[in-house]
Amino acid sequence: MAAGALAEHRVDRLVTSPYTRALETAEIIARILDLPISVDPRVGERAAFTCDVGSPVPVLRQRWPHLTLEHLDEVWWPDLEESEIALDRRCETFRCAMAESVDWETTAVVTHWGFIRSLTGLTVPNCAVLRIDPRRRELPAVPLHLPPPASPLETGTPRP
Repeated sequence: MAAGALAEHRVDRLVTSPYTRALETAEIIARILDLPISVDPRVGERAAFTCDVGSPVPVLRQRWPHLTLEHLDEVWWPDLEESEIALDRRCETFRCAMAESVDWETTAVVTHWGFIRSLTGLTVPNCAVLRIDPRRRELPAVPLHLPPPASPLETGTPRP
């Protein structure tokens, strides 16, 4: 889904969070669109739940030997719950770095719900694709693809 939405736009580079679920998604998109992947812990999920504990670099290196991971600390995720203020700071740091990047318009980022919410103010479903201008914080994110809501069977929610 996400790769199809991105295929309609010029994308030359893929930046992903080091969380396994993001790396798996990035790997699929990169294979379909023939893109290089760079790993950036700044786009990781807000550390708030047990699922937000990452994998140590040796584990990531074993699974993704073709990725450059040397810039990551072995334990790259926060050791405590990350505050909203800390997440906002991290998002702003990334946004500023992207605004200064010459290839921001052709860079896609595979990230997480909490990061997207902090960066854009939007709550979006998995596999959403948004366009963001990092140079103009006041501009809203533009949805390029929003998947349909999950069915009750997919979410385990009982039917009314």
